[in-house]
Amino acid sequence: MSFIRILLPLALIALCLAFAGGRGLWDRFADLSLPWMGAAVAMLNLVIILSALRWRLTAIALGLPLTVGGAVREYYLAQFVNQTLPGGVLGDAARAVRSRNGGPLTPAAQAVVLERASGQIGMAAILGLATIGAAVRPGTLPPVDAIAIAPVWMALAITVFLAFALVALGISRRTTGSWGNAVRIALARRWRMQLTLSVTIAALTVTAFALAARATGTALPIFATALVAPLVLTAMLLPASVAGWGWREGAAAVLFPLAGADAAAGFAASIAFGIAVLASTLPGALFFLRRKRARPACVDCTRI
Repeated sequence: MSFIRILLPLALIALCLAFAGGRGLWDRFADLSLPWMGAAVAMLNLVIILSALRWRLTAIALGLPLTVGGAVREYYLAQFVNQTLPGGVLGDAARAVRSRNGGPLTPAAQAVVLERASGQIGMAAILGLATIGAAVRPGTLPPVDAIAIAPVWMALAITVFLAFALVALGISRRTTGSWGNAVRIALARRWRMQLTLSVTIAALTVTAFALAARATGTALPIFATALVAPLVLTAMLLPASVAGWGWREGAAAVLFPLAGADAAAGFAASIAFGIAVLASTLPGALFFLRRKRARPACVDCTRI
């Protein structure tokens, strides 16, 4: 399975390269703007820190003691693992195990899953606002046919379904320790802070994507960025990949014409964004090395 997760992204990238035109791609990277890339990396570091604070908010609501420093350190470490190992969730799984502090695993797992779900709600909010804005302001986007816009409506439909599912879960399951109870305690009762953090994080992530695109020579309009970027970033959640590579590039190549750019521009922007994401997680490698050096002789290696 790990072999497939490595081979499939390479095949998708090769397909995108053939579709977008390799020569134009290399020309874009030959003129890559390091200041714009640096701005994207800085923005993504801010995203990681705010995401760690969102996780801490969720974990504390579920009764897990988690300091600000510990949350930031563990989040960086988890992101680094997610970016370098197949699957994309191994870092989050380890983050849940370490954050339980010897207690039950269920609330720790709930904190990680609900924090991630809150993030998707924030990204969906950006996508919804962009879709409404494009609808009420004709001419904001270049003319496209119904087939080209179909992924946007499909993503919105899935988002609405998931939102209703979360609400139903929080209402129907009220027993202590259940996922419904966790949704009510961690999300519903703190919806203002959760929504504020999630929308801010989503907006910063979309901005980082726009900065990465700008580094490759593509300046996207605001509405176009807010419409295309969430769909491209959501493609990273698809399985059988390493950190979303391949799926993200394919989505960008297909969806960038919605923003008035070509497939090569989307492919280049997506690769630049992937590099920026990986660079932003490098502090996690430092935390990993520090943890490894500080680890005492193993007496009971069954605990992480």
